[in-house]
Parts: sequence; C-alpha cells; structure tokens
Amino acid sequence: MSNSFKVPHTLILLLGMMVTALVATWLVPQGFFTTTLSDSGREMVVAGTYQTVAERHYLTPWDLLTAIPRAFAAAQDVIFFVLIVGGVLAIARATGTVDALIGRLLERHGKKPQRLIFMVVFCFALASSSIGTAGEYIPFVLILVALCKAMRLDAMTAVGMIVAGYGIGYGVSAFNPFTVLIAQQIAEIPVYSGLWLRLAIFVPFVLIGFHHVWQYTKRVANDPSKSMMLDVPCPLNDKATPNYPELALRHKLILGSFIITLAIAVWGIATKGWYLYELGGVFIAWGAVVAVLGKLSADETANRFIEGVSDLVTTAILIGVARGIALILEDGQILHSLVHGMSLPLSYVSAEVSAIGMLVIQTILNTFIPSGSGQAYVTMPLMAPLGDLVGVPRQVAVLAYQFGDGFSNMIIPTNAVLMGILGMAGVPYGHWFRFCLPLLIKLMVAASIVLVLAVMFGYGLDVQPSAVGS
Repeated sequence: MSNSFKVPHTLILLLGMMVTALVATWLVPQGFFTTTLSDSGREMVVAGTYQTVAERHYLTPWDLLTAIPRAFAAAQDVIFFVLIVGGVLAIARATGTVDALIGRLLERHGKKPQRLIFMVVFCFALASSSIGTAGEYIPFVLILVALCKAMRLDAMTAVGMIVAGYGIGYGVSAFNPFTVLIAQQIAEIPVYSGLWLRLAIFVPFVLIGFHHVWQYTKRVANDPSKSMMLDVPCPLNDKATPNYPELALRHKLILGSFIITLAIAVWGIATKGWYLYELGGVFIAWGAVVAVLGKLSADETANRFIEGVSDLVTTAILIGVARGIALILEDGQILHSLVHGMSLPLSYVSAEVSAIGMLVIQTILNTFIPSGSGQAYVTMPLMAPLGDLVGVPRQVAVLAYQFGDGFSNMIIPTNAVLMGILGMAGVPYGHWFRFCLPLLIKLMVAASIVLVLAVMFGYGLDVQPSAVGS
C-alpha cells in the first residue's frame, strides 16, 4: 500500500478551514475596535479602542451550516460574473474565433514561449498596478489554457502567467485606486506620494514572477512527466485541435469587439466606479455581438451559453464556500482580536523588524479579509499610528500593506478571484499551492529587503505628518 499523501479535494480543504475558523471562535478572545465612517462611507476602525466583549458568544455547528448559503449570497457578484463569462466564452468558442486566435499566436510565439510568458505576466501586472484589475482576467483563462495545451505545456503554466501578473501588480501597485489610494488616505499622507519607489521596483518584481513561471515551463517542455497536472484531466476534455482555422474577417471583427468590450470595462471602472455587476452586463452585451458576428442561431447561442455556465458550476461552489471562512470569523467576533493580537509584538522590536512584521501581519490577515480595500480600512488605522511609535514611516507601513495584500492574493483560498481562475483552468488548489508557495517566498524575501532599505533610508519621511497621535 502506498504511503504517499494525497491532497484532499479543494472543497474539502475549504470546508476544513471553515471548521477550523469555527473552533477558533471558541478559543480566541472575542473583541472589537470602535469603528467610524470614512468620507467614502466605509467602516474604519479607531486605533486604541480595542476591548473584549463582556460575554462570549459561542457559534454552533448550525451556524457553520447556515454560513455556507450566506457565503454564497455574499459572494454572488463574483459567482455570477464567473458564470456569465463562462457562458459568453462558450459562445465565442462556437464561432471558431478562439481556435483561430490560438493558431495565429502559435505561428508567432510557438517556438518562443518565454516571450509569451513575459508579455502576459508584464501586461497583467501593469493592469493590476494601474487600475486594480482582478476578476477581469477570468475571460482569459480558458484561452491561455488552450494556447498552452497547443504548445505542449499545461494548465499550470497558464494559471501561473495570469496569477503571477495579478498578484505582483497588486503588490507593487503604483496607482491602484482600491489599495494605494485608500491606504494612503487612511494613513494621512499625500495620495500617490512615494511613486518613484513603486515604479522602480515594478520590473524587478515582475522578473521574479516571470522567472518562476518560465523555470517550471522549461522543465515541463523538456520532460512532460514533470508536469504537476499529470493526474488532472484537461478542462478542454483533451480534444485535439491539430488544424487551426484561418483568422478570417469575422474572427477579426469578434476579436476587435472583445478589445472594445475591455476598453469599455476599463473606462467604466476608472470613471464610473463599475465593478462585477456592470462588467457582467458588458460581457452579456459582447456575447450578443459575438452571436451576430459569428452567425449563430438564437437556439445555438442559448445552448452554448448554458453549456459554458454548466462547466463552471464547480467553480461557483468553491467561490461561495471560500467566502464562508471570513464570514465565520466575523460572526465569531475574533477578526479584530486577531488584528490586535498580531500588532502588539511590533512595539518591542526595531523599526526595520517592525516593517517586516507589518508585512507578515498583512499577509496573514489577507486570508481572513481577502478584500484589498476592506483590509486597508481594518488594518491601516492601526498600522499608521503604530509605525509612528516604532519609527516606521507611514509610507513604509502602506508599502508593507500593499506587499502583504497583493502577493498573498496569489495563494489564499479565500480569494474568490483566485478560486475562479483555478476552477476554470481545472487546477486543484493543492497542486497550485505547491507551485505558488516558492514564488510567494521569493517575493516575500524581496519585499522584506525593500522594506528594510526603505526604513533605513527614510522613505516617506518627507510626507510624514508633523503632528501624530501619542
């Protein structure tokens, strides 16, 4: 009998984490910070106001069970966006456009996959860094999986390109309105100040992500038996497509309409505050345009859409259950206790060590608060004044928040976008964890070096508030 350990199904892992969270609510002191409303109407904690509850409230196994459907409701925006994108992409695949595009990309990059990998990682990182794109990458998943399959690579490479770009872009973000803007406002330093350092480290961190994905890709290309996906069926059902159709005029029109759709989505995010509901509407409209340009009948369009949605039901379930972990912690009133407990040791170490400690804390807390803006509202009101006490400039505290939130987005199972990408690509979470953990370690080491140097050279002292709370 084999003694090899088999990683459980992703759903079992998530349910196990929910049970662990429930047990934690029985053991961790329950408490809370006083909160106030920010100018944008979001709840923000008030530093120095933590207190434990007078009487512990115990969650029961029944609360665990009811948290699951509540979590589905809380994650409905991501769930429905993933299902809509899956249905619309199935319509696009029915027109032959995806296969034609893959054929053209193979002609240009088939013998130089490193060029393609760098382009994808760089472009996705640039988009996340500038406008905070995340869920918008979901439409690219199956396209890149199919492309990698045609290049005799695996789905892990496709996901690695997307998620490395996404996580690194958030981590070293220059302009992201959902993280940098909010965190700097809370820390009371000028918006987008300290830009020069974030721009300077962008390419080096992107190169770390590219190198990690490329090293894996080379191993698989040289020896397919080293693929982490050998025991996992391809989400494209291993259908061989040796002869790709020519990129005809109607395919070019459909691809052009896709670019216009993305441009509209970016415009809506940047100027109208759009998010997943509006983006879902934009993609539904694109699906209708694709059906017309592709000359699909109404019945065929409907059937293809439903097939695409059906393929992603498992993904939707994983996204919903992942949201339940944070829900249990919130209901059990230990989320603020975890923040408070982890921040206390920082007052006893040097400024350089405190900066690294902030990075570690933000990384851990992202598991429980997977929303970048939500994490900023909970942690930055504490980390900014704490930094004043231990000698960490507020600009550095913001940078530690960015690193911790962004890089850990690539691996935490409570991140609905990550679970959506993995689900669409058919990559089990356990496999992804083994692939991504070394990359996360590399990025954390590099981030720690940047934070120590930032403290040593006084990064952000020029914008440090002159009067701070004692």
